[in-house]
Formats: sequence, C-alpha cells, structure tokens
Amino acid sequence: MRDYRWLHEYCLNRFGSAEALEARLPQPRSDAELRALPDDRYLSLIALRVFRAGLKHSLVDAKWPAFEEAFFGFDPEKVVLMGAEHLERLMHDTRLIRHLGKLKSVPRNAQLVLDVAKEKGSFGALIADWPVTEIVGLWKYLAKHGHQLGGLSAPRFLRMVGKDTFIPTDDMVAALKAQDIIDKAPTSQKDLAQVQAAFNQWHAESGRPLCQLSVMLAHTVNH
Repeated sequence: MRDYRWLHEYCLNRFGSAEALEARLPQPRSDAELRALPDDRYLSLIALRVFRAGLKHSLVDAKWPAFEEAFFGFDPEKVVLMGAEHLERLMHDTRLIRHLGKLKSVPRNAQLVLDVAKEKGSFGALIADWPVTEIVGLWKYLAKHGHQLGGLSAPRFLRMVGKDTFIPTDDMVAALKAQDIIDKAPTSQKDLAQVQAAFNQWHAESGRPLCQLSVMLAHTVNH
C-alpha cells in the first residue's frame, strides 16, 4: 500500500490547492459532542438511516418531521412500548413511509438504546468511547445488537452522527483494491481487519481523522 504522503499529494494535484481539498473533507464530532447528544437523537438517526436504506434520501428526509411526531420525538422510553397494533395503525398513516419491516425496527432499536444507556449511562457514551482504531468492531456491535443495521448501515449511521469512521463505498473499495489491500468488498473479519490496519497506518502518519482519509482515498479512483 502507498503511504499518506502519496495520498495527500494525489489529492492536492486533483483539487488544485490545499484549501480546495480541505473544503471537501468532513469533520467528525468531538467525543464530548457525541456524549452530549441525547438518546432520542441517536434513535432518530438510527431510524433515519434504516429508512434511507434503498430509498431516495430526499424523500425520506422530507417525511421525517411526520416520523418525529408519530414516534413521540423518538423518546426511547415511549417508543419501546409501541406494540404490533400501534405499528399496524402507523401502516395506515399516509404521512409516513409504510414499510412494516422498517417500522418494526424502530421499537427494537429503542430497546438497544435503552440497554446501552443502562450499561453505559447513555448511548452517546458507547459511541464516544469506542476507539476509532477499532471502528469496525463498533459496526459489528451495532449490526449484531441492532435491527437492520447490517452492511453499510452501521458505518453510514456513524457518519451521520459525526463519529469518526471510514465507509467502504464502491469508490473506496476500488481504491483499496488498487493498493492491493483487499481483493473484494470487505465483508469478512479478515478483510475488515486489513482495511482497519491500513487506515490506522494512514491515521498515524497524518493525524487526520478516518472520515477525511476515507474521502481522500475515494477520490483516487478515476471517474
């Protein structure tokens, strides 16, 4: 694999200046900001990620105020009590995206938020305290204990809340393959560990957050 210096120089050449490059790069939230985010906002963003999967994001986002109302502001203590009859009623609410599987995931993920809060004090504490050098472990945790958070949903959710993470998009996977780090989309623990190790090396060399390295790497793929 190439070192960070190559990655930085490639992106500088592509965008023409350091200012133009920096303008394209995301900024993660601080640990304090992640810890301060209320549990209802985490549940809302988990649900938003679930409903965005496979659908046009602008369509989902336009309906989200109605979801906030229908799910009691995503207060996990209230949402977790929503039973099958309540969800069936929501299936008749034309303001919502009426997908029963996705609707069912909301109270189930409310239980996840409550379970984590009971153990850690808040859901934000789990997110904030998880080391970014082992971020694929957090993906696995969310996929295992949450509902409909497999595949790219966990890393995309983390990016939405501002937790530092890379996301193996098609462009990033192509770039990783070009550097002989992996030979296919990373789904196995071995491949994910290899990708994590590569990002940890670039992170150590540059001091940049993983989300910025992820975007930079994706831009090394020719379009």
